[in-house]
Amino acid sequence: MKEFVIYTGLRILLFIASLGVVLGVWLLVARQVPVVWVVVVAFVISGIASYFLLDRQRAAFAARVEERAARATAAFDERRAREDVDD
Repeated sequence: MKEFVIYTGLRILLFIASLGVVLGVWLLVARQVPVVWVVVVAFVISGIASYFLLDRQRAAFAARVEERAARATAAFDERRAREDVDD
């Protein structure tokens, strides 16, 4: 759970930072700011940046999910084996 919170929080912070930069640059270049396009550009930039900058956090989150899935599968298999013995 901790890995999820860290990764998600960093993704949100990266998006907000990208949004601020894109908005600032757009205001310097043009007088009008199309909010939808600013959000879309910031989303794309933050997505690409997170692929490179948040690799370690993403790997930790994926390892945690894989570990939990393996434990759940083992517990399910154990219950099924126990049920087969009882019959």
